[in-house]
Amino acid sequence: MKFGKEFTSQMVPEWEGAYMNYSHLKTILKEVLIFRRWKQKQSPPSPFTPRKRNLLKKSTFYRAFSGLTNRHSNYSNNDDEDEAILVSEMQQQELPSAEGESYQTLFLRSSEEGAENELVFFRKLDNEFNKVIHFYRGKVEEVVVEAEDLNKQMDAFIALQIKINDPNFQSSSPSPSSNSGSLPLEEIQELEGRPERDQQKRVSLEILNHVKINVIPESALSTLKNIFDGTKSDLSFSTGELRNVQMKLKQAFVEFHRKLRLLKSYSFLNQLGFSKIMKKYDKITSRNASKAYLEMVENSYLSQSDEVAKLMERVEAAFIKHFANANRRQGMRDLRPRAKRDNHRVTFFVGCFFGCSIALIVAVILTVHARDLLQSEGRNQYMTNIFPLYSLFAYIVLHMLMYAANIYFWMRYRVNYAFIFGFKPSTELGYKEILLLSSGLSVLTLAAVISNLEMEMDERTKSFQALTELVPLSLVIVVLLITFCPFNIIYRTNRFFLIVCLWHCVCAPFHKVNFPDFFLADQLTSQVQLLRTLEFYVCYYGWGDFKKRENRCDQSDVYKTFNILIAVIPYWFRFLQCLRQWWERKEYGQAANGLKYLSTIVAVVTRTIYVQRPGLAIRIIAASSSVIATVFNTYWDMVKDWGLLCRNSNNPWLRDKLILPNKSVYFIAMVLNVILRLAWMQTVLDFHETPTLHRSTVIFIFAGLEIIRRGIWNFFRLENEHLNNVGKFRAFKSVPLPFSYEDGDKEL
Repeated sequence: MKFGKEFTSQMVPEWEGAYMNYSHLKTILKEVLIFRRWKQKQSPPSPFTPRKRNLLKKSTFYRAFSGLTNRHSNYSNNDDEDEAILVSEMQQQELPSAEGESYQTLFLRSSEEGAENELVFFRKLDNEFNKVIHFYRGKVEEVVVEAEDLNKQMDAFIALQIKINDPNFQSSSPSPSSNSGSLPLEEIQELEGRPERDQQKRVSLEILNHVKINVIPESALSTLKNIFDGTKSDLSFSTGELRNVQMKLKQAFVEFHRKLRLLKSYSFLNQLGFSKIMKKYDKITSRNASKAYLEMVENSYLSQSDEVAKLMERVEAAFIKHFANANRRQGMRDLRPRAKRDNHRVTFFVGCFFGCSIALIVAVILTVHARDLLQSEGRNQYMTNIFPLYSLFAYIVLHMLMYAANIYFWMRYRVNYAFIFGFKPSTELGYKEILLLSSGLSVLTLAAVISNLEMEMDERTKSFQALTELVPLSLVIVVLLITFCPFNIIYRTNRFFLIVCLWHCVCAPFHKVNFPDFFLADQLTSQVQLLRTLEFYVCYYGWGDFKKRENRCDQSDVYKTFNILIAVIPYWFRFLQCLRQWWERKEYGQAANGLKYLSTIVAVVTRTIYVQRPGLAIRIIAASSSVIATVFNTYWDMVKDWGLLCRNSNNPWLRDKLILPNKSVYFIAMVLNVILRLAWMQTVLDFHETPTLHRSTVIFIFAGLEIIRRGIWNFFRLENEHLNNVGKFRAFKSVPLPFSYEDGDKEL
């Protein structure tokens, strides 16, 4: 793999703009190379020139990396007759807007013919290096401040641990390092080999009188208590409290260590990039410029700063002692989780299941054709009662296939979906795992369809076989059992994550709304027909005569009422989530978003009432509310969720930054969004009468189109979220710390 591609693949996606622009520098060097080749053609060299040029290239090759291995007090060697550049450090008063040191390169061969491109190269090189230096310095200052916060958090944690485990312990005088008995990470490392009694003497329990607890598990009750109370809870000195504190601090240490690792990688990768580009410059120009420049790189803050390395050592020592029971192997495994490896068995079974699915689809088609089931008298009865039952699984499989496609393209275009969703490291499902689950479910569904593909009842009993008629219900039970299975099989971590997010949706607005919560609620708004099918399951098997494939669901007022409520539930979840976000952040945009979902609720209710009880007045209300909701939702999709339709952007009617190289894809997606949203309205309005297709088939087609629309929406929604993170260099999740000052405003 070429270095340029390897350099890009190892970047932190959210910091991409902070890395040196290796590709642009390489492009400038290509222009230098083109000019030099043209110059050689214009003036053929003498017989001795090629050998001299080769000798210069050979010498340059050995000197390109010397700046990273040898230390010199000066950035240039005046004794070298091949000297091409002079690198100097600019003083802060000369560059008032700069933070820390800045560097400028003077090109000493600017009078030569064609040196303009080389001047541009070094000007761009200086800009990139200064950008990297300033970004790295700022991030190091941030982690130093975070380390101080973790010091104080550890003080309170150790004091709380001693208070609970040894209630008779008498607090000693505060540590000399801090008025509150601070125990910095440096001292934690020093105390590793000391007896427990000596460690306790360094800790002051006085700090517990000045802190509040922030680790009460969030629930509906705790949220209501915070609303009316508005203050943080006092310490109760319980073991559960200690356990929650330990869990929060462990998460904070893991995330802090990850940040330090990425900073270390950032420093190394950029140093390597400058080394590579200078080597390429020396090779193209046959000059000796890399030595002086790389000496400057080595003596700069980017290379000489050791704060990150020291912090990593101290964090590892503290984590191993306090969160891994002094087991280094376990502690390092928690701090540095292994990268997820591609499992070839997953690929094999995906191929097997998809092959079986295709074979089963062919078998269904041949069976229908051989038995001439489309002309059977029981066709209408089958399509009314059995087909909707199996369509439930088709909706799930189609949604999973769209999600797998989303993951594939997110990975291809370096959208950090795992960070955005907050998945645990190395546990996120890739597109192959999603394809495995969806193909496995499709095999089960198609096998069930074949076993239940009978449209004529027994003439003697005037009923169907109970065993085969219960196949759809059995399949639903199997799927639910797998989903809620407590054992560590079939991606338990991911199943638990899904269940927790779903529970947060149900408990809205009493839970803090995170990105996965409202993203899942948005998915549910596109699965209204699936929810109605679940309602049909209850009615069909609970109150219908499934042996004779008969039901009276449409004749029940209770069923009709629940048919409205079921369709409203997903939009109600999102409405409550928007209210919670508006209440927490005081963002009026979230209030407008809540109005969008409220308008959709009104439209869904009025349309469904019109279908059940037609009338001119309700028809006008349903039509007007549907138009308002459709326009509102379409505008929000494109402008707010996708960030498109920006009139004054660099890309007209799009965004300033785009991930996809082909701009036409965005316009196609916007057009498809409008068309598919209007198509979905046909399902809600119940316009399903066609001369060739059954009503259940039309419902299934329109519901599938809405799932496809949601899949397209998912890609651009996450792309916009990723670009927002890139613009803010937001590459780490915020872990709430367990303690705060007693005023409740400032964390320790």
